[in-house]
Amino acid sequence: ILVIAADDSFKPQTDEALKFAKEANNSIIVAINKIDSKGANVDRVKQQMQEKGIAPEDWGGETIAVEVSALNGTNISDLLDMILLQAEVLELQANPDCPASGIVVESQIEQGRGATATVIVERGTLKKGDALLCGETYCKVKSMTDADGNLLKTAPPSTPVKVIGWSDVPASGDRFSTEKNEKTAKRAAEDRISERKLEDAAEKEASAKESGAATVEDLFAAIANQQKKCLRVIVKSDVHGSTEALVNALKTIESDKVDLEVISKGVGHITKNDITLASAGGATVVGFNVKLDNGVQSLAKHHDIRIIQHEIIYELIDQVEEGMADLLEPEFSEKKLGGAEIRQVFSMGKGSAVAGCMVTEGSIKRKCIARIYRSGEMLHESKIDTLKRFKDDVKEVRAGYECGIHVSGFEDYEEGDTIECFEVEELRPSLR
Repeated sequence: ILVIAADDSFKPQTDEALKFAKEANNSIIVAINKIDSKGANVDRVKQQMQEKGIAPEDWGGETIAVEVSALNGTNISDLLDMILLQAEVLELQANPDCPASGIVVESQIEQGRGATATVIVERGTLKKGDALLCGETYCKVKSMTDADGNLLKTAPPSTPVKVIGWSDVPASGDRFSTEKNEKTAKRAAEDRISERKLEDAAEKEASAKESGAATVEDLFAAIANQQKKCLRVIVKSDVHGSTEALVNALKTIESDKVDLEVISKGVGHITKNDITLASAGGATVVGFNVKLDNGVQSLAKHHDIRIIQHEIIYELIDQVEEGMADLLEPEFSEKKLGGAEIRQVFSMGKGSAVAGCMVTEGSIKRKCIARIYRSGEMLHESKIDTLKRFKDDVKEVRAGYECGIHVSGFEDYEEGDTIECFEVEELRPSLR
């Protein structure tokens, strides 16, 4: 079910959800929400649906679109009827009498409950006390709750429930199955962890053998990689799905100048252990929709660890990109402020002289960088240490006015020389 706000239409997160639904080859029902809000434009939503290849039925397409208001409950019953109708048309059926299996929708760590996971039962009936295996984690179901927090003893097919009792946070999207007992599930999970470690070791060994003897090009590439800047990050999020989404989004940041390396990722609040790890690895802690444990802020300040937090993932990615850019050396740009022509040279005694000038363009400012040119050739570059208008010291003289200029470290002025005044601006370095 793709929920689209009638007053906002398609947003980046809506496009992302649609892309995943299409990749999974799922049947899509669109719920156009907030139809009673100010600025709602249902036709605009339907036009965008048609542009994105999911034209609604009333526009000649095949996608069911229901106009609803979650706030007032408008047409919610119609949406449920459409879901049941679509399930009947697609012949979606399941056996409730076999061992339970399904998929993990989301997982997280909750205070006082430990690791929890929201799952959907696809086959069989899940019961309290069942032993489950999911990836490298296992679980003896201590309790189950529905969306309203009510305790359940059983969960038939197509029922979403929150399961408590996991050994660790299971990965979103992983499938779970029922095992004979908790001991069997634990052994199977440990076997999977051992297999993964053996596979990782074998891959490293194989890659080392493939690399063989280093060539000159390899050495130059290795030196270039060492000189290239790298932002190391530790990612923490409120739920596992958000962690995976954030890590994937960070990996899509493209830059020829700075690499990004995720050295650790996890679920839950930012802890002192995260700061200690960041200090050891020279990393930045990135937290999405999470809080800081007690004492974390002071510890991060002590170790000079930057913590980037935000509740909007796109804002968080922008801040990470800024952190990457901060690793680069600043870029400088020259901005010409003005120019002047020397009309007369005044001797000040003891080998010192002041150039009597007419400002021909822009303005001349004291303390700014000046270049002296003679017949198109630059003679000297330094700061203007003296700028006078008649006998008064001034900070700036504009075009069309006469002034006296002395450039630090230069005395050999001649009539006809030109002086150009510049200002150096520091630009924020670009990642690309």
